[in-house]
Amino acid sequence: MENQKVISENPMGYKPVSKLLFSLAVPAVIANIVNALYNIVDQIFIGQGVGYLGNAATNIAFPITTVCMAIGLMTGLGSAATFNLELGRNNSDNAKKSAGTAVTMLIACGLFICIIVRSCLKPLMIAFGATDRILDYSMEYADITSFGIPFLLLSTGINPLVRADGNAAYSMMAVITGAVLNTILDPLFIFVFHMGISGAACPKGPALAGRRRHVRMACCSRE
Repeated sequence: MENQKVISENPMGYKPVSKLLFSLAVPAVIANIVNALYNIVDQIFIGQGVGYLGNAATNIAFPITTVCMAIGLMTGLGSAATFNLELGRNNSDNAKKSAGTAVTMLIACGLFICIIVRSCLKPLMIAFGATDRILDYSMEYADITSFGIPFLLLSTGINPLVRADGNAAYSMMAVITGAVLNTILDPLFIFVFHMGISGAACPKGPALAGRRRHVRMACCSRE
């Protein structure tokens, strides 16, 4: 009875493929475009408020973001595939376990990377190519953004799970919320509060927190 309820509630169990493709692909495309705007918005405001050294500093710190996104996508896409396969087999318990395992792994990896970055900040920035002129900028930026690493991993990894659960629009809105917060807070911290490169880094925590609202939905999926 419970498995039949899961199937009836999951649109992937009864909607035509053409409608599913449109309803899932369009929000995913929009979310990825908005995600790409994060870096563009950062570079515009940092270039205007801090200068080219600030732009260089964010590029030095960007490998950390790349590593986090790689781990988040690897975990999220793999668990989303398992989630859908288990739902297709009418194994709702295994589907929930796969989602829970993914969330646990994302949190653990996020905390681990955060600790590594904060404890080895200067050597990492030098290894990534920081020169004497931008080392302080890059350390200042990475020091603040490192607090958002667990949230970055969660938001990256949970998005595929939310889409797999049939809630692509909800996932898209979570990403857009974070992007809007970032766009508003970046100029506020840089130009109004005159915080420089720190001002560019500060919005990352609130913006990512705005995106993590959909984590609970995936964690509690089909309960």
